[in-house]
Amino acid sequence: MSSELKNLSSYNKEEVPSGERCSFGIVVSEWNSEITEALLQGAVDTLIENGTDEKDILVQYVPGAYELPYAASELSKRKKLDAIICLGCIIQGETRHFDFIANAVANGIMNVSLKEEIPVIFGVLTTNNLEQAKERCGGRVGNKGVEAAVTALKMAAL
Repeated sequence: MSSELKNLSSYNKEEVPSGERCSFGIVVSEWNSEITEALLQGAVDTLIENGTDEKDILVQYVPGAYELPYAASELSKRKKLDAIICLGCIIQGETRHFDFIANAVANGIMNVSLKEEIPVIFGVLTTNNLEQAKERCGGRVGNKGVEAAVTALKMAAL
């Protein structure tokens, strides 16, 4: 569903499983940190609001979105986690670099999830410009970090 039609921060709390006794990893890209830090805050706040203890949330930073899948894979091997959330922001530029990075990150995250048999949540913004990214990290259409955390809670309960 287009985010134009949905607020990314809206969810029915009664439909979200408790995060009590669950542990989550969050891998965050440092690239476009103004955006990714807002996504991280939305994700952490949502996990805590739904019963996850703050000590059960492990945050790991990586340089850019391209490094998200590797870090998620390493976290899945080294820590007992119920789900991993990948947060990043890839903004369209003037070259095809955007296409290659966005595709590699999406496929990489999916492959880690399948290979490591752990839910790895795609919380990566792929926008045309900075304004669209700002709208999706707490602006007009909500916060993709909140949506990613809700997804992680649901998948951890699967």
